[in-house]
Amino acid sequence: MRPTAPDPADTDAWNAYLAEGNAKQARKRVAADVLLRDPSGRVLLVNPTYKPGWDLPGGMAEANEPPDATVRRELMEELGVRVTLLGLLVVDWVSPHGPWDDQLAFVFDGGALDDDQADRLRPRDDELSEAAFVTAAEAADRLRDRVRRRFEHALRALDAGRPLYLRDGAPLI
Repeated sequence: MRPTAPDPADTDAWNAYLAEGNAKQARKRVAADVLLRDPSGRVLLVNPTYKPGWDLPGGMAEANEPPDATVRRELMEELGVRVTLLGLLVVDWVSPHGPWDDQLAFVFDGGALDDDQADRLRPRDDELSEAAFVTAAEAADRLRDRVRRRFEHALRALDAGRPLYLRDGAPLI
């Protein structure tokens, strides 16, 4: 790709140049999950019906959807709950694996639900069979390795008060 040109007089030519660059650049899959707790500090896990093992609540972004909007949409669709995100905990670059290209996985802090919200939380669609608040140790036992590492670093980021950048579940910075 050529270096950026100065502001062109011909916006059609400039837009064509930008579109060419956009067509050649890599596309990333984006996942967005949330660390959501009950009043006693237990964390919410969900059991998806379409893959093995438990997971953090959230899901895959739709085309051109920001990660924070993804997690809010997924929580509403799957659990019927609205949350105010309190910040970013983790960004994890996940290398290609199996049939998948690389991915950016975000984990946001969803704070704690009140007792009433936590008690009423139930799966709302066919994608989840269960939702449960569990201790951090129980969560680590239920989560698959890739998600478990991301979860454990999300807890560390929450304690440290700053987000972490991970590469395949390991911190770099």
